[in-house]
Amino acid sequence: MKCARPKILFADNKYCPGCGHGIVNRLIAEILEESGDDKKALAAFAVGCSSWMPDTFGVDCVQAQHGRAAAVACGMKRSRPECTVFAYQGDGDALAIGLSETMWAAIRNENITVIFVNNGNFGMTGGQMAPTTLAGQITTTSPGGRDPATTGYPLNVIEMMRTVDVAYLARGALTDPAAIRKTKSYIGRAFEAQRTQAGYAFVEVLSPCPTNWKMTPLDSLTHISKVVEAVYPLGEFADWKMKK
Repeated sequence: MKCARPKILFADNKYCPGCGHGIVNRLIAEILEESGDDKKALAAFAVGCSSWMPDTFGVDCVQAQHGRAAAVACGMKRSRPECTVFAYQGDGDALAIGLSETMWAAIRNENITVIFVNNGNFGMTGGQMAPTTLAGQITTTSPGGRDPATTGYPLNVIEMMRTVDVAYLARGALTDPAAIRKTKSYIGRAFEAQRTQAGYAFVEVLSPCPTNWKMTPLDSLTHISKVVEAVYPLGEFADWKMKK
């Protein structure tokens, strides 16, 4: 049985074969349509693989300068509080040049939703090392594997955000249908937090990058389950409903 494509997705995505971005785009589209927020949704994105999203995703979008999507999303929400505003970013954009904007939006507990796709490298520009690149991982700028002694350890931004007052934090994966359903529930909860004025909500999604990882799509999913999740464990880490 073929599932109908959400109306928001007006064309096929442009991501590499096996990339997880297309799945995440689909989940966001499903959630917005199911909640009725699709007609009042605004998206902010910047530079990287996430910048392919507006070519096929039918909501009003603003492209920010590299790393500034969170700041732009905050401005959009403050000026249009009736809208459902989300930032869609990758690891290089949100945690390298954009780490300050990402963290200050969380520190201020801005009432926005951030969907953060972690594939462990700068995917669009050739697979360079990113803040989330694992120790020992080979990239075009760490051909011998990432050495924490010289480049530091992978950045776990959710652990940083747990030190401040935010509404919702979760990390999901795209490794199999069960994991995808769980990730969808996390993203849905993040948008619910915004609808109830609870504050900042952030969902990290562990995504495969077969092209730059030099793996088959299936091998990349196994790699996430066996290697990546050991560094970036899955689950919910902050929930505004549990605070009540």
